[in-house]
Order: sequence, then structure tokens, then C-alpha cells
Amino acid sequence: MDFEDFLQDLSSLEVISKDNHKISIKLKGVPLQYANALRRVCLNGVPVFAIDTVDIVENSSVLPDEGLAHRLGLIPLKTDLARFNEPSKCECQSETGCSNCKVMLVLDSGDSDVTRTILSNELSSEDDTVKPVSDKIPIVQLAPGQRIKVECYARLGRGTEHAKWNATNIATLTDTDKEDEKILTIESTGALSPEQIIISGVDEVNNRLGQFKEMIDQIEE
Repeated sequence: MDFEDFLQDLSSLEVISKDNHKISIKLKGVPLQYANALRRVCLNGVPVFAIDTVDIVENSSVLPDEGLAHRLGLIPLKTDLARFNEPSKCECQSETGCSNCKVMLVLDSGDSDVTRTILSNELSSEDDTVKPVSDKIPIVQLAPGQRIKVECYARLGRGTEHAKWNATNIATLTDTDKEDEKILTIESTGALSPEQIIISGVDEVNNRLGQFKEMIDQIEE
């Protein structure tokens, strides 16, 4: 089976089960190398948003600046692939980015006279399509008189660069009782819907194989 046949099979995939976070699909007659390539791409090859840089304006919490930036970077962000570009593919070609490839989120805890936990719902995004997947992700606990104020910049990235850009929590490929039949199961981080991850994964595998074919053609010439 060549890759065109593989894509034709994918167009008629059988969905076994799905919900808002997980999807399982049946692959019939698809060579292991293609099925596993799709699994790997769904895990860390589909671009999603994550906080990349953090400017600490004020941090009087017990958490060091590096720890605070790390926690912010690991918060999954909802992603709109149709609306934004990866920085390397954006027309601006700027290190600072533009509104088509970078989104700013800010957090100012303000002053408080009680101990409280700062949650992800306090992150305010300049674009409503890019925001934490949950409002209840804890960031840091502040004692009375402590405060954090930060400016964060999120961009599209891939899990091959850093795990914070993984599109899925898990991506597994298992055999069934029938010959030449496999089950691909992925669980989304919430940045993209499971269906979006599968579709984007197919496109990514297609693009990578196309680029590889062009390299082979150039070598043969």
C-alpha cells in the first residue's frame, strides 16, 4: 500500500468511541509504519499554543521566577490553527512576533490580606480563542501581602521542541483480534478537539512524506 492508499483509508476511518477529550479509531489494512507515524505525529507533531516567554513584573511569592514561568508554560491553552501561524511560517518574520503568531496573556493577582491560590482563570488573554483549557489549574499560593504580576507571550509550537506543546496526553496503537487491524487512541490536552488532532495529524504526515520524497528526487537527480 502506498501513501495515497493510506490517505484514502483514513478518509473512511471507523470511529469506535469518542468524547470531548478522547477518541479511538479503527485502522484496517494500514501498514504499521504509517499507523505508527500517525500516532507519533498526533502525540507531538501537531502545533498547539503554549506560553513561551514570561516577563515578571512583580513576584513576592515563595515560588522563584523560574518556577513561576515553568508553571505558566505548562498550562494547556485552547488553540485555533485556522486563525494563527507558526512563527517560522508567519509573514511578519519578526523575532517579536505579530498578532497572527503571538498572543499576550497577563495576570495581576492584586493585593490580598488572606492566603489564597491563584488559578488559571486569572490569566487574561488578548484573544478569546487562546486561553487556558480550564479555569481551575493552580499556579501559586499567595500569603497575605504577597503578589504576582506577569506578562506572558504564547505561540504555536510542537512537542518535539518541548513537552508543553504536546497536543495529546496519550497516543496509543494496539492490535485487535482481527488480522491487519489496529486501534489508534488519543487523549487531547484540551488545546484541540480529538477530531482536530487526527485531521491535523494526517495532514502533517502527508506533508512530511511529501518533503521526504522531494529530497529523494533531488538526490537521484
